[in-house]
Amino acid sequence: MCGIVGCVTRGRDIVPILVEGLRRVEYRGYDSAGVAAIEDGVLTVRKVAGKISGLQELLDEQPVSGSIGVAHTRWATHGAPSQVNAHPQLDGTGKIALVHNGIVENYRALRKSLEEKGHVFESETDTEVLVHLIEQHYEGDIAGAVRSALAGVQGAYGIAVIHADEPGVLVGARNGSPLVVGIGSDCYYVASDVAALIRHTRNVVYLDDLEMVVATPDGFSTTTLENELITKDVEHVTWNIDMIEKNGFPHFMLKEIFEQDRTVTDAVRGRLIELAGDAVLGGLRDHRRALNTANRIIILACGTSWHAGLIGEYMIEDLARVPVEVEYASEFRYRNPVIEPDDIALIISQSGETTDTLAAMNEAQRRGAIALGIVNVVGSTIARQSDGGVFTHAGPEIGVASTKAFTSQLMVLAALALMLGRSRDVSVTEGRHIVKAMGGIPGQIREILARDEKIDDIARRYAHHSNFLYLGRGYNFPVALEGALKLKEISYVHAEGYPAAEMKHGPIALIDENMPVVVVAPQDEFYKKILSNMEEVKSRGGRIIAITSEGDEQVKKLADDVIEIPRTMRHLTPILAVVPLQLLAYHIAVERGCHVDQPRNLAKSVTVE
Repeated sequence: MCGIVGCVTRGRDIVPILVEGLRRVEYRGYDSAGVAAIEDGVLTVRKVAGKISGLQELLDEQPVSGSIGVAHTRWATHGAPSQVNAHPQLDGTGKIALVHNGIVENYRALRKSLEEKGHVFESETDTEVLVHLIEQHYEGDIAGAVRSALAGVQGAYGIAVIHADEPGVLVGARNGSPLVVGIGSDCYYVASDVAALIRHTRNVVYLDDLEMVVATPDGFSTTTLENELITKDVEHVTWNIDMIEKNGFPHFMLKEIFEQDRTVTDAVRGRLIELAGDAVLGGLRDHRRALNTANRIIILACGTSWHAGLIGEYMIEDLARVPVEVEYASEFRYRNPVIEPDDIALIISQSGETTDTLAAMNEAQRRGAIALGIVNVVGSTIARQSDGGVFTHAGPEIGVASTKAFTSQLMVLAALALMLGRSRDVSVTEGRHIVKAMGGIPGQIREILARDEKIDDIARRYAHHSNFLYLGRGYNFPVALEGALKLKEISYVHAEGYPAAEMKHGPIALIDENMPVVVVAPQDEFYKKILSNMEEVKSRGGRIIAITSEGDEQVKKLADDVIEIPRTMRHLTPILAVVPLQLLAYHIAVERGCHVDQPRNLAKSVTVE
């Protein structure tokens, strides 16, 4: 969450670069924005509560320029969204500006100590404590002051710092919150997200925890926080600026929903072997033996990725007969989990930076498990620190509510389940059938997307409702959870997902004509039972929106509205069933006038607990 952009160069104004960089990362979620720049030895700050457009208006009225600066979009943790709490935060001399992602856990003790030394604070933020701490350690070397200050800091941080007395030095550091260094032709950058830099450079260096960078117009150096020089590999970003543009769509979310026929293809491109009926996942090559002999797979994830993990559990247990447990990453490390010697931890994260997921992975590794990642972002912390893994290749996902990343995760999990199954009991013939079915998914998604207008019509009829219930069985119970989550995230409508059989154990009390019920009801082994659940809803006056297999006449007799999906193998059905639920949530949110791409209070990458 939050966005950091910093830049140092010589002889040209970098403020427009900083503001543009902020626009590229505003999808991550924020509630205030600010910029600081140094010109002629004077540090000037402009910041606002609200959107970047407000910051731009302020800059138009009160211009700022300089050849070095930092900028930030803040998602409030300590202190309400306000101008005084917005970043950059300044020290007591007004010469040091700092932007910060993360949380300083011992900020109260640090603040008390600094106040006893005469420091006066204006904001409620832990960030202001951090910049005052740097001031306390400053003796003419801003890099040394940052290093000394961070030695006493507990918690997560990604920071960028400048000092008016050193107008050619930009300092960045990280611990638990991402920071990347951009290498331009005549500029050097730091940012929390590659998207902020992609217009200016594709050559980047990813900092690891407890590392820092010192950049000047002439170059940069990377060290540990203990000042040990380290050499980092320069990596080339393969995606381009067009991938983070709307390209004619009204919202990024809709664009990303409509990209799914391509992204599910990219997720398994070159990984399926039709003749052998098998899958090859190169990032897992070194761990094939451990996977083949694993007694248990523990899936760790949060949010939408957790729902993908639930479906992955069904896939792997179905095809490979390996026990799987799915854990909320946020709870895993706090409950003294039992890890056996032959356990595999499978880490699922779109961003590869989610703090809870990263901490859970570290805990699993500490206890002896092999940790394998399924992530979208190349160069992310989970991608670098896991023991191996698979990239989903969904490309940049700008909408805060995940769509294409989810279906790409499911395709990778299906490939993994196939690979494990072929090492055990799945025959060549069955494997070929699975590969063929997976190859048909992109075209089937296109068929669903062609029904967008109908889904929009349904959404308009239900957008005024304040509560929804989502039901599914088997593989489609997690789909119900995901559909409910999408509606909650972007339309602010209360929605709950349940296993359909659990409806009678409480939720049925809520059903009446004001509680629409979305039922995921493909013609699978649970079909007759879910028809009975639909009868129970209708008998209580409930209105049903059904997701069902093409040509299903029985569901049409029970449901008020029907969205058909093509038929496929049961373990691949969730990849298709979730697409109309994404569209339904999107159109309801638009009808209700919600900010679809940047829902209130949410951030794309949750990098604090």
